[in-house]
Order: sequence, then C-alpha cells, then structure tokens
Amino acid sequence: MTTRRRFLLGGAGAVAALGLPGGLRGQSLAFPALKAQPASVQLAPLPYPETEIWGYDGLIPGPTLRVRQGARVQRSFHNGLQQASSVHWHGIRIDNAMDGVPGLTQEAVPPGAVFDYDFEAPDAGTYWYHAHHRSVEQVARGLYGALIVEEAEGPDVDREEILVLDDWRLDPDSAQIDPDFTSFHDLSHAGRLGNFITTNGRYDLSVEVRKNERLRLRLINAANAKIFPLALSGLEGWTVALDGMPLEAPEPITDALLLGPGQRADLIVDVIAEDGEAAHLVRAEGNQGYSQVAFPVRGVAASTRRAAPDALPPNPNMQPPALAEAVPVRLTMEGGAMGGLGAAILEGERKSFRQLAEAGQFWAFNGTVGLTGTPLAELARGQAVRLEIHNDTVFPHAMHLHGMHFREVAEGGALGPLRDTILMFGGEKREIAFVAHNPGDWLFHCHMLSHAASGMMTWMRVA
Repeated sequence: MTTRRRFLLGGAGAVAALGLPGGLRGQSLAFPALKAQPASVQLAPLPYPETEIWGYDGLIPGPTLRVRQGARVQRSFHNGLQQASSVHWHGIRIDNAMDGVPGLTQEAVPPGAVFDYDFEAPDAGTYWYHAHHRSVEQVARGLYGALIVEEAEGPDVDREEILVLDDWRLDPDSAQIDPDFTSFHDLSHAGRLGNFITTNGRYDLSVEVRKNERLRLRLINAANAKIFPLALSGLEGWTVALDGMPLEAPEPITDALLLGPGQRADLIVDVIAEDGEAAHLVRAEGNQGYSQVAFPVRGVAASTRRAAPDALPPNPNMQPPALAEAVPVRLTMEGGAMGGLGAAILEGERKSFRQLAEAGQFWAFNGTVGLTGTPLAELARGQAVRLEIHNDTVFPHAMHLHGMHFREVAEGGALGPLRDTILMFGGEKREIAFVAHNPGDWLFHCHMLSHAASGMMTWMRVA
C-alpha cells in the first residue's frame, strides 16, 4: 500500500517504472507587473492539503514570458514578500545593470518596493528567470519561470511544450516545504535535494499527442541541486540547442541526457508510440526509469515520419574565441564534506575550518570563500579567455557564467557547443573558453544553490 508518507518520499517515483531507452523606483505604468508573492497550490495529490509556496504572480512555474528575438523584455518587478528579492534572467546576454545580482549589479529590492527590468533579448532560445537573493530559499519555494525568445522563423514542428523540472523537499505528513534552508548537511554535501519531483508544478503531468506528431520540447532544470538524467520512451528525436544556443547540427538522441541545475535543452522529437499507447520523457534513478512526463497517444498525425530537422538558425555575434590569443585563468574548487577546508580566506581574513563551519561556509574558489572585493579576472572587452577549472571536491557542481556563453575546450583544442552552465563531477578538470564581449561585472558561481550560499561564488570584470 502506498501511504501518504511513502508517496511523498518517492515523489514522481511512485509512478510505475519503465524500461530505460533599470533601477529602484515607484510603480511603472509602462511595464507589465511581475509580482513575487506567497500563494498556495496543489502540489501533492489529494487528500494532501495545498502547499504554501512563493511564486511569480502566485503561479508555479511563474508566467511564461515570450518575446521575439531582438525585442525588449520589460517587466516591473513588485516584491510582495516579507524579505528582499531580485530577478535574474538566466542565460540572456543582458545589460549588466539588469542582471539582478544583489551586491554586484543592483541592490536587493526591499519588501513592498518595485524595480523595473528593461533589456533587449538578442538571442533566440530557451531561458528562464528566477530569484537571485537568498536564492537557496526563494528558488526552493518556487520563484522561477520560463523566458522564451522566439526565432524569426521557427523549426518545422507541430507544437512545442515547455517542461520545467524541479524537486521539492516536502514534509511527508503536511506536504509543506521544509523551512530549513541552512542545513549544514545540504551546505557541505550535494545541496538541497528534494523528495517530491514535478514538471510544471505537477507530479503527474500528462500531455496528449498523436502518432508521428513532431514536438519541440523545451527542458529547464529549475531544481536547487538535482541532476536529471533523461531519456526517451516511445519518442525519437534530436537535441537542437543547449542552454538556449543552437547546435551546429541536430544531434540524434541515443543516450541519456544529463541536465544539471540551471541547464536547458531543446529537443525535437517524433512520437513513434502507437495510437492507444503512451510515450514518456523518462527520468533515470539508479537502474530504473520513471515517467517524468507521460505522452498518451490519441490518434495519428501523419502516416509517416518527416525527415530529420534542419539546424536552428545561429544566434548573432557568437564567434569562437581565438585560443592562441586567450588569457589563461585558473579556478580551483575546494571544500565540502569528505575533503573539507583546512583554512580559507573569508571577508579578507584567514579562517580555520572550525570558524568557517560556524559561519556556514564550506567551499572555496582558489582558497577564498564567497565574493571578494577584487574579481577573479579583469578582462578587456573583446578579449579571449581560457578558464581552467579543477573540481578538487568529491561532489558535482554546475558552474554558471552570467552575461556570456562559453565553449568547452577538448583535447587538441576542439571547441564544444555554446553553454552558460557546465556540469562538473568530483575530481574532474575541464577547460572553457569565451570572448569577454559584454561589459560589466559578471557572476560565476555554482548553481547547486546551497553551494553558492556557502562559498562557491566569484566574479569577473569586463571593461
């Protein structure tokens, strides 16, 4: 028998297993409002009560914002919370003043206040927005939504589905969000992992499709720390974009796709399951797979499948960096449990491990905990950069660069696809390269948000 407690502890795993295949000011009258506010939603199944969340406009996810490529995103952010907040527009090459990082690009917006965000969206793709003040709590409570920038001419698909993945840590009896956001275990281990998994705020999301229908799936990982290994069942297709940026050519999906916190992927898939069956987006857990999203097949769209899709049009001004001319920068990740910090610099002073732990700080970059007064690198506009990253910890980290995109450098100097977030596992050494084309002060941090809150943040200046 599946009890209430067992269901919540299992989250969507309770589904049957599948075989794997501008500035602070008064209220703007010009911009539509986007309000962070408390709300209650039915996350867990009845007879559980509604879960108290924080949502943009009281929704989970927040409202999907959709603009054409080159248009402006204009929203008047209203803070209806009892604590300060801000909005970060994740993945957009944005004006620095609009990036939404308190203490670096703006002041946090106090309770009851308003901040007008106004910026151009130069790149088509799948992006998202989320709280960037006390984000380990505010994102975990639900402050996020999709931001879609449409191509002038979209791909040949029948329709698209935006799928925002998340895991929640809910009390198994009350279905309320666990309010302990400063657990030393979460801060020093793998981050805040949930026990209840949703897509678009639903544990049982089901989308009816037709055989041979072609879909564009826009996947967004909004979780605090969970890595989603995803595969297809009853669907076949291609990855066409990562982190909003089109691939040079569609890549057939043959293996599981790893989606780390903050990462996105655009898939074009054909429904190959028969009428009356069901296809699935599958989440791998150990040696089993579970339905993340069900696609029951009702009817036939066409008698045969279409040819493979064309590549999405590339975004402008994304020339690859000249590696021979690139400035070298090194970043070493240290700390966490089963390794720990012997000592590190915190707020300009060298602290012992005990002092760091008492302050809830467990991670360091290059021997320094948290944001510093000087940047990791000072870069001239247009300069190429090679950033070597060493993960000298036993845990995975999803490193996110604000304001710009990078390419991973493989052996021999080959460059990978454009990304804004790189997922690194314990003990790995990776190298990324980018052109510092966007002026301003740009955050570089782990998107396992407990790690960012406990030391894994730095920044770069482009002048």
